[in-house]
Amino acid sequence: TQEKKIFTVQGPYPIIRSLLRARGWVERKFGGTGKAGSRLEQHQPLHSPSPSKEEEEERWDEDPEAIHNLMSRLVRNQVPYFIWTNRCGAVDYRLLQQDQVVNHYARVGAFTTKVGAWSPRGRGGVGAQWVLTPFSKQEGLCQNLRNLPWFDQAEPTTFFPRCYRLRAVDERQAFIEDFRLTAARSLLKVAVERTGDGLVEAEQPQKSSKGPGEVCGSPIPHSMPSTAGLGCPHLVEEALQVCRQHLGSLGHQDIDRDPPDTQVMGTDWDRFLQDYYRVVHEGARLALSGPQREQCQALLRRLAEWLPQLSMEGDHNVWILKPGAKSRGRGKAGGSHGENGLPAMEGFHHHCWVVQKYVERPLLIFGTKFDIRQWFLVTDWNPLTIWFYQESYLRFCSQPFSLCHLSPARHLCNVSIQKQYRLVQGRHPQLPPDQTWSCRQLQAYLAQVGRAGAWQQVMVPGMKAAVVSTLRSTQDLVEHRKSSFELYGADFIFGEDCQPWLLEINASPTMAPSSAVTRRLCASVQQDILRVVIDRRDNPTCPTGAFELIYKE
Repeated sequence: TQEKKIFTVQGPYPIIRSLLRARGWVERKFGGTGKAGSRLEQHQPLHSPSPSKEEEEERWDEDPEAIHNLMSRLVRNQVPYFIWTNRCGAVDYRLLQQDQVVNHYARVGAFTTKVGAWSPRGRGGVGAQWVLTPFSKQEGLCQNLRNLPWFDQAEPTTFFPRCYRLRAVDERQAFIEDFRLTAARSLLKVAVERTGDGLVEAEQPQKSSKGPGEVCGSPIPHSMPSTAGLGCPHLVEEALQVCRQHLGSLGHQDIDRDPPDTQVMGTDWDRFLQDYYRVVHEGARLALSGPQREQCQALLRRLAEWLPQLSMEGDHNVWILKPGAKSRGRGKAGGSHGENGLPAMEGFHHHCWVVQKYVERPLLIFGTKFDIRQWFLVTDWNPLTIWFYQESYLRFCSQPFSLCHLSPARHLCNVSIQKQYRLVQGRHPQLPPDQTWSCRQLQAYLAQVGRAGAWQQVMVPGMKAAVVSTLRSTQDLVEHRKSSFELYGADFIFGEDCQPWLLEINASPTMAPSSAVTRRLCASVQQDILRVVIDRRDNPTCPTGAFELIYKE
């Protein structure tokens, strides 16, 4: 009804204001104190005397906002029936009326809670320095996606890189086991890539800006003999033994998926990890026989049947440390190498840190890493109702991807991080200067490189499945409210096979444009939100723009 067309907006959302006004709604200015919906905010007095009618009429011609300011004062004591804020905490849900529409749900930290990639710098043994770089989020995802098999037949390891909460003692130990097993698998991959028998020199896994005689971690000439490979002729055999035992345990896992105990495998992990890093990062030669190489190939094929992340995890054993209560890549810190080839973690478990496997084999565009911001809208949690936005945008790094250099300019796609760096000289001319593409530009690129069907056949279905599975696993933890809705921004990265990997889910994704692409898309998504949550209430058959209903219980 007309008398209920009063709205409140907190924050810089000029498009929402304009669209609501065009629908005949009147804005009631958000108060400077109190929360939306609170008695204090609803009855906040004016702080200046009202101008006369003649003064108002003169101002209307000079200031188009004058009429809206006047109307806002007229409804200052009225209840707003549409509330849009930039954070959930701005709303006091206890005092809301049943028919007040709000753009947030409470307790969505179950999948948006915010909780760095680190890899060895220097030698792989004691005393090596570790680089700790923030990548953002998510203890909530890490914890609750483990319950997904109880709600759905989906397996979270098919779309979410495995992660562990370091403050939990059992998960911290599970990470150590995983770290060791990943190193063993990585050594098998390196062995398979070698050409020939006996002592074979290491190869660079990624192109980098280093000279032709350098490898990751240390400028060791290829012609210089290394004692690491010579000193550990049984390194490959040890890795084969560890991976065989792991494969055997995979066939007898229960639903809790307890990892094997590497302590009882009889491996000297301190020495093994040091030798592994010398081979992978320092160019040490690897003692490898022809039969061993064949055994590595066969074992990796069998492991791939059980481990969906085997391909994307690469062979450098790079992991990510993510701090709590941080976003946009903030919170850089440093750490030192501890025992057993692992970082010293004693100080982390008190601060909600999460460690997660880094996607070492991402899909690159002209040698550059990117991620994608994918919006989705939840209009009900019971029954769960999810709308997927059919437009999205890519964010590029400013420098070429390389595992030899773990700088944020090469690995963090966040706009707030990348704007701190200049574009590297020699950057591919087809990469956007504003570091942003639309998903349509991505589709055009994929068609050019012979993968035209990847977007509709692999990428989009994978992102939809990841979103639905994630929300189903956390559905019971969110405070559902019938008159609320919320827009979320999911960040994905794609593997070389175009499979999407969920990185994080953001509540209150930014609507501030940073490029021509985001200016267009942020405006369109706000317009289509109002079509879904306002227009559709009066007309269920009205267009919903680019929003597609992908799930409703």
